[in-house]
Amino acid sequence: MPPSPAPRILLHICCGPCGSAALERLCRQGEVTLFFSNGNLFPEAEYERRLGAVRTLAAVCGIRLVADRYDHGAWRDWVAGLEHEPERGKRCRRCFEFSLRRAAAYATAHGFTALTTTLTISPHKDSQTIFAAGRAATGERFLDIDFKQEDGFRRSLELSRQYGLYRQDYCGCEFSLAERDRRRRHPGA
Repeated sequence: MPPSPAPRILLHICCGPCGSAALERLCRQGEVTLFFSNGNLFPEAEYERRLGAVRTLAAVCGIRLVADRYDHGAWRDWVAGLEHEPERGKRCRRCFEFSLRRAAAYATAHGFTALTTTLTISPHKDSQTIFAAGRAATGERFLDIDFKQEDGFRRSLELSRQYGLYRQDYCGCEFSLAERDRRRRHPGA
């Protein structure tokens, strides 16, 4: 009996740094394609800057990259009513669902056997919340991989420096940007 083919994995990628260590680990498991879908990013120049870092990562690693259409308006509609939620609250869960649903639709349309996301590498994000959003979007095809494990975040810092990747200092949306700016104005508050 011939060996079964390696799984075709679609990796939703939020940024180059988070993708670096996740990609290094995931390539051992199958054929990986990067999917950059991040309508939450604000402003659009930030979207382009992060996409540029992901393009660099894809080129360095020889991995195929698919960039979804930027649609911040659709994302704003998706999180409407949650604008005043705190970081890591209901708005973030809804945001994860938005990106992972788009990734799931692409995965289904293009015959991928599995889907996962780089979002779990961040020490600022709860992996169980991301797993729940992923399963809601894709069902059993979602791979619950916590990329924070095996010292993933530290490894992402090393690889980001090695590859010269842009590292952002806020999650991505205008709400996290405002929170970052508030912390800068009032350190320790």
